Amino acid sequence: MSKEAVLRFLAENPGRSTKRDLAKAFGVKGDERYVLKDILADLQAEGVLEGGRKSYRRPGELPSVAVLEIRGRDDDGGLLATPVEWDEDERGPRPRFAVRFGSQGATAGVGDRILAQLNYDDPDAPSASIIRKLERRTARVLGVFRQTPGGGGRIEPVERRQLEYVVPAGAAADARDGDLVEIEPAQRHRSGLPSGSVVEVIGSLKTERAISTIALHAHSIPHVFPRAVLDEAERAGAATMDNREDWRELPLVTIDPRDAKDHDDAVHAAPDEDPANLSGFVVTVAIADVSWYVRPATKLDAEAKLRGNSVYFPDRVVPMLPERISNDLCSLREGVDRPALAVRMVFDAQGDKRRHQFHRIMMRSHAKFAYEDAQAAIDGASDLAEPRLVDTVLRPLWAAYHALTQARIRRQPLDLDLPERKIVLNAEGRVDRVIVPPRLDAHKLIEEMMIQANVAAAETLEQRKQSLIYRAHDAPSMAKMEALRDFLRTLELPLAKSGNLRPAHFNGILSAVRNSEHESLVNEVVLRSQSQAAYSPENIGHFGLNLMRYAHFTSPIRRYADLIVHRALVTALGLGAGGLSEADEADLEKTAESISQAERRAMAAERDTVDRLIAQHLAERVGEEFSGRITGVTKAGLFVQLPAFGADGFVPISTLGRDYYHYDEAAHTLVGERTRLGYRLGDTVDVKLAEAVPLAGSMRFEMLTDPRELPATTGSFHKVRGRVDRSGRNRRAKNVAGKVRKKR
Repeated sequence: MSKEAVLRFLAENPGRSTKRDLAKAFGVKGDERYVLKDILADLQAEGVLEGGRKSYRRPGELPSVAVLEIRGRDDDGGLLATPVEWDEDERGPRPRFAVRFGSQGATAGVGDRILAQLNYDDPDAPSASIIRKLERRTARVLGVFRQTPGGGGRIEPVERRQLEYVVPAGAAADARDGDLVEIEPAQRHRSGLPSGSVVEVIGSLKTERAISTIALHAHSIPHVFPRAVLDEAERAGAATMDNREDWRELPLVTIDPRDAKDHDDAVHAAPDEDPANLSGFVVTVAIADVSWYVRPATKLDAEAKLRGNSVYFPDRVVPMLPERISNDLCSLREGVDRPALAVRMVFDAQGDKRRHQFHRIMMRSHAKFAYEDAQAAIDGASDLAEPRLVDTVLRPLWAAYHALTQARIRRQPLDLDLPERKIVLNAEGRVDRVIVPPRLDAHKLIEEMMIQANVAAAETLEQRKQSLIYRAHDAPSMAKMEALRDFLRTLELPLAKSGNLRPAHFNGILSAVRNSEHESLVNEVVLRSQSQAAYSPENIGHFGLNLMRYAHFTSPIRRYADLIVHRALVTALGLGAGGLSEADEADLEKTAESISQAERRAMAAERDTVDRLIAQHLAERVGEEFSGRITGVTKAGLFVQLPAFGADGFVPISTLGRDYYHYDEAAHTLVGERTRLGYRLGDTVDVKLAEAVPLAGSMRFEMLTDPRELPATTGSFHKVRGRVDRSGRNRRAKNVAGKVRKKR
């Protein structure tokens, strides 16, 4: 054993670099351990060896376990990571490692930091196996680069509560004035603005899609398909008739938004000819057979799983699957043969389901309807659809829907009235107007038939004892229920304390305030009391829909959960190729967690984009007055939504006047200590736009409406005032006692 032998072993075996590895390799025993210890100490003193606590390495080499940051993806869509600690001036470019998924692989993505085991078996393609995902101490910051004289610049924030950063000369990379960039913050000093270095230039803010681009990068949403994924999609061909029934003569039709580019569901209904089911209906829901094209362990599947779902912005859609799949092969186009997974459901005259059965089919859509056109045709507009289709296709669908509506009324799902707003953009990608699309029976028809198909999928898989991912919605927590009871008490509205609360209890409250001044307020508070829906391999039911079992089956083009359910049905029913793999089934829990996170990420990105677009739209109207509604009450102030635009602004509590305001959490109010007047969640108020920051998506308002008398909050206000008075008296008593002790 010599110094040269030790160095040679470490060079040839980078994964075996501990003192125990060395002792085992050289057969070191007994007193020979001191010889090895001296050799290692000499090599360290000579500067040719580093480490010593757990492992040894040559200077400039990485340890066997290191902290990496996932910085991008290769041409095949695989994740690539580089060392966090690396001096490029002394050691050259950062090495790149292909990330291998370990126990945390399903939830790691671009921008994450990981603790990884490094593998050098192939020197030309080193890899890293994830041990665990780490919380980043200094996450990258997104902002707009503004050049300053003499080189360098500053970073204009694009997030609320984000700091402004200084970029020193030489740390701006290739950023130009007005570019959206990512920076790596440097160590914070006690004084002055924080500084950072530009690590990625994303693009110019002058582009039409700049606003949604900010959200994509801020939330680390994958939006560019790797070349290998696109190639795999392009190689896909038409589906065969293997294990398929020929349903091309059945007049299935699609009913979608007018601007829809893909059509993943088709419907049909007809009277049931079974004499035992008089006035009953047979309803068919056919869903594009994505499982035929997106198979487990393919690049398409890995990319779809990474994305989790499609993300919808006012100016574009970031799809889960390439257009070759979503807009072509799996889009149920009119008059074109397409593979589908269909469920045929039999309902009685009261809308209760008697039975159902799934089929793998080849179908051909007989017509494409927009919601508005289908509704108009039913309402009597004769020029929007062929009379034959109206009589033989649309009217049976509406008749079946009316039967299903009876069952829905008896089921009593949660009936919140919260209108959805849609932003309409002009040719330049800016806000033209904000509309509330009418809620038509055509919308409700498709929604109810999709719900029934989702229920049927969950029931079939349970009956076949096949694992699946449920769409789970838990009942509200006890803490939220107590808070809701406290609030409803201020309006003299009762909510049962004992027993299992069901959606019907909430519907009774909502019905009691319908068409009253409290309607929007109560709807808002009831919504906030609900749990958040998620995906889970465990069935806890769906509280909001009041269903015992529920699984997403109807949108596999845009939701990975639905694709998993399709595969599970193919496997459970023996319908041919493209079923659930063993790896799929083993990873259901991780997959459910991953796609739930992706859903929340998409919702946050969509909400942020709307806020930025509206702030940009109103930036030139600073000083104007608007009518709004209080949608949030906090210790810091009030959130006010402008109904005409569907966006919130903030009124700081310090600007509300000379009174001192107390926050009453139970009553959702701010109450003046002196005047006992205040503001409550749901109040209609007038505000003046004081500031709009488009990049951050924030607006600041000045309150124009005077505080009002709040008789319902008097009791809780006295409690707040009492606590303040008592704490004040206690402080005064302690001060007096302290002075007495000092005198003694």
